[in-house]
Amino acid sequence: MSDFTQDSTQVADEIRATLARMDTEQVEAVLAAIEAAERIFVIGVGREGLASRAFAMRLMHCGFDVSLGWDDTTPAVGPDDLLIMVNGSGQIGHLDYVFGKVAAIGATTVVVTGVPSAATPTAADHVLQVPATVYLGEGDLVESIQPMGSLFEQCTLIVFDLMILQLIKRRGLSYPELAARHRNFE
Repeated sequence: MSDFTQDSTQVADEIRATLARMDTEQVEAVLAAIEAAERIFVIGVGREGLASRAFAMRLMHCGFDVSLGWDDTTPAVGPDDLLIMVNGSGQIGHLDYVFGKVAAIGATTVVVTGVPSAATPTAADHVLQVPATVYLGEGDLVESIQPMGSLFEQCTLIVFDLMILQLIKRRGLSYPELAARHRNFE
């Protein structure tokens, strides 16, 4: 067996183990918050930010009013809005600062993290733990052969895609409806 085959088998097993440990009650609570929100703001940084951007795009395809937290055209957050923040370690300084500002406005907050005991996730209205190794993370997390937070980032993207599948079913959406909302000037 080649190193590539061995590593791919191990990584697939890590992803499977992480997804199997997801708390479906947490997932349901976040889905309910998404459906109840007037507007949704999604934020993350680095590779976690890439998963956040992909999720924001799919939420928009599903018909939600969604903005990326770092975009210059992002409007002001209000108390009827929802912030979904990916903060793997739960202790990323500038994300913690943004969280505090949004929470003070009264918007509903969700923190997607590997470390729910960190300060920012503890203060959130909803926590969605992706129980995978994160950079600087500690606790009962699925360990990985991959560097830093790769497993957390991969699983976060997959969890977000699975949540989109649930929203598509709940809203009775068709894939052509989603495609019709995709940017058409590429």
